[in-house]
Amino acid sequence: MSSTLFVQAFVTLLVIFDPLAAIPVFLTLTRSQTPVVRRRTARTSVLVAAGIVSLFAVAGNRLLDALGISLQALQVAGGVLLALIALDLLKADCARDRANAASGAVAFVPLGTPLLAGPGAIAATMLYIEQAGDGPAVAAVALALAAALLVTWLTLRFSPLIERLLKDNGLNLMTRIMGLLAAAIAVQLIAGALQHWVTWGVS
Repeated sequence: MSSTLFVQAFVTLLVIFDPLAAIPVFLTLTRSQTPVVRRRTARTSVLVAAGIVSLFAVAGNRLLDALGISLQALQVAGGVLLALIALDLLKADCARDRANAASGAVAFVPLGTPLLAGPGAIAATMLYIEQAGDGPAVAAVALALAAALLVTWLTLRFSPLIERLLKDNGLNLMTRIMGLLAAAIAVQLIAGALQHWVTWGVS
């Protein structure tokens, strides 16, 4: 059960982080940086994303309880946000559209958040933590988050090499595939919440 949850959480989070789509943004915002500083920016942006997502994973449920928001409402909201992300990814040019002027704090904004630690990643992590329940399952979700962040960091770390290997057409193709997967996950999230409401009613 924990291994299945790990795979599900890892694939979902990796699709949401979508490091390949982040490559053009990362390269644009770090164009004036030296290779050493660019590597530091990649590391810092992933650490910022890890901190934000982990914070909501630990304290997010308390916040939901305080606001009177159900898990299913969060599930639908996360599905809608993920569907919007999927539509952007399917356009294949969204990464360049999101690129803006570089600043000294690009590792924090917009790279760390909202590009990596956006609403979709936060909502998905909270949902998996809530569904996990016991210790081993929670550990599987935490490991999946760490693995997805590791892949994201490696992708940004070697983004110049990946861009040269895949070229624009390859990056666009991979981005569209990620968009299709994101759309499917979004539909599954919303369908699961609707099924719960039909069976048990809206709480």
